[in-house]
Amino acid sequence: MEEGPLDFDILSYISDHTGFYGTIKNSPADFVVTEIDVTGELVTKVYTKVTKELQTQCRNEQNSKKAKLCPNAAETKIKDTADEASSGISGAVVETVDIVFEDQEQASCEEDQYSVFNTLLSLDIQETLFNIASKVRSAFESNVSKGEECELSLGLFPDKTVRASLHSAVRQTFPFLLTFTRSTEVLIKPNLDYQELSLLTSVEEADKFFTFLDAKVENSRFTFLPDVCKEHRTSVHHFISKKFGKLVEAKSFSEKGTDGLQKVCITVRFRERKGSSGKRHRSEENADIFTAFTLEKENLETLEAVSFLASSLGVLPSDFSYAGIKDKKAVTYQSVVVKKVTPERLHEAEGLLEKKGMKISNVHPTNQHIRLGQLSGNHFTIIVRDVRCHICDESGDLKERVDEAVHNIKNKGFINYYGPQRFGKGQNMQSHKIGLALLKEEMTNAIKLFFTPEEGDDPVNKAKKYFFQTEDIKGTLPLMPAYKVRERMLLRALNRYGMSDEGCVRGWLSIPHSMRVFYIHAYCSKVWNEASSYRMATYGSKVVEGDLVFRKQDLNKTTLLSDRVHIVTCEEEEQEVYSIQQVVLPMPGHSIRYPTNQVGQWYKDALISDGLHSCNFRVGTLQLNIPGCYRHIIKYPQNLIYEPTVQINEKVSEQTTSQKRALKLSFTLDSSCYATICLREMMKCNY
Repeated sequence: MEEGPLDFDILSYISDHTGFYGTIKNSPADFVVTEIDVTGELVTKVYTKVTKELQTQCRNEQNSKKAKLCPNAAETKIKDTADEASSGISGAVVETVDIVFEDQEQASCEEDQYSVFNTLLSLDIQETLFNIASKVRSAFESNVSKGEECELSLGLFPDKTVRASLHSAVRQTFPFLLTFTRSTEVLIKPNLDYQELSLLTSVEEADKFFTFLDAKVENSRFTFLPDVCKEHRTSVHHFISKKFGKLVEAKSFSEKGTDGLQKVCITVRFRERKGSSGKRHRSEENADIFTAFTLEKENLETLEAVSFLASSLGVLPSDFSYAGIKDKKAVTYQSVVVKKVTPERLHEAEGLLEKKGMKISNVHPTNQHIRLGQLSGNHFTIIVRDVRCHICDESGDLKERVDEAVHNIKNKGFINYYGPQRFGKGQNMQSHKIGLALLKEEMTNAIKLFFTPEEGDDPVNKAKKYFFQTEDIKGTLPLMPAYKVRERMLLRALNRYGMSDEGCVRGWLSIPHSMRVFYIHAYCSKVWNEASSYRMATYGSKVVEGDLVFRKQDLNKTTLLSDRVHIVTCEEEEQEVYSIQQVVLPMPGHSIRYPTNQVGQWYKDALISDGLHSCNFRVGTLQLNIPGCYRHIIKYPQNLIYEPTVQINEKVSEQTTSQKRALKLSFTLDSSCYATICLREMMKCNY
């Protein structure tokens, strides 16, 4: 597998129709990709109704130093009631503490939390979460412990920012639940500290305290209800000091009530952070500013566009987030979020961006990054030019060939391969080869593969050729164009640390984590493609014993995400319990299961042949951790529309023109599906 360029010619098809010939991407305008957000709307339309009032509200939230998901749940106050003096019976506080909200702000906060759930969690996981929360709440209110063994996995979330958002949303919604991370997996269980406090105070007051504690709003305070029992106050003080003493401090304050009686309240506040005098404090003026926008780019890679944006705005590429990487030779529209840049500043850079083939629109404030995969799909409008029958079928009827191909793709779908853009189009430097070298921790080799030049005399290739021939890092730097941010970051690090293994490690660490992990994902994608081809060639569309399928989670059980992958049994094969649409194959990683039929053995042999027989898919020196995932073998295009009679006149000479047929296609694909792969199955052509 390691030798030679990536070859799509060897990969299987699912249908046996003849197909037809045509060319795609004659120009970027022939291939238009529009991202569809998680609500099912095109990103070119989704924010057109944002009002100035909403923009102002978001901007005010960004500039505040409050919690991301619940920014207005700050101060807590005691509810003044006539019977307040009777609250000290048997040392129990029976009144509630009100967190002061404006109704609209509270509704907005709750909406944000549920928006996080809808974005990050599947419906069955959400149902299980709410079901468990209800059971834990009932158990705590009846003083019955649920035990620490009751855990629920919410799924794998490699992005740290995404995990933080999910942790906060769960704890703000269900303060009696504890969230924690195991590797990249987010899990929940009953919060026994909450139960202990609810026995000292009340369930309602415990809710408010843990909501306050999780929000971590600077300069905020929480005041418990007045308590006339000194022993009870001492118990509360000891609890807070023992459990949260490093985070907060608690003091008792005495005050007179309206009835003239002296009452004592416990007030909790966050401890001041002690900064080191020897360290420069980070400016927080723009730290919590996030600006979302729709990026239109033409003939640019997503990573290249982000690098240019970062250079133009004076921020790092890692300050940008996006849901997916879009095609290069195309016109694409996608959602992007940038940190530490205001909408006004982004608008100021519009003129500079247009010179690079980029436009921005729908600019508006937001409160968090977007994560990879946070989309429901992409809509494609494609022109296929020079449409004709294959050379081996020149006598065939073209319309019949097109109709047959479209019919099959609608009904049988296509094998869900990763497209060629996942690996890079060059014949010498391909992303999967770099990924394999990184997995084998061959750092110097990975650097040389990265700088392997292609054919052509453009400035980038000239710089790569110079480096490849001379290894003169200092001399290569001025030759590398400024917009090639990744290449220049690597070169600067290598110039400082040298080309030793340690120096190359430092070089790779100089580029963002998302870029480092991209190369390993490219290698894993290559393995998945070839495994899928082998699976379909070996077993066809029949679901057989040893295949992997996703099964629906039992809402009454708290199963880990990995336990939802089911291995098909002999009985299930005979009874045809599952269809090919339910079959998944794993992307290699340290937390996945392999099929137990011949496909599983194929994986083992493939990894051994690439020298990865002992690989655990963790590269500690580069801070890379690859848990793996599962991907459906078969996918279908939705809303497929085609116009087979479009005629394009092309000029042959001064006197004559020729008419060539073209085909206009419009369809939608799920996220992480490739239009070029759908066209490959339809037309029986490799692109």
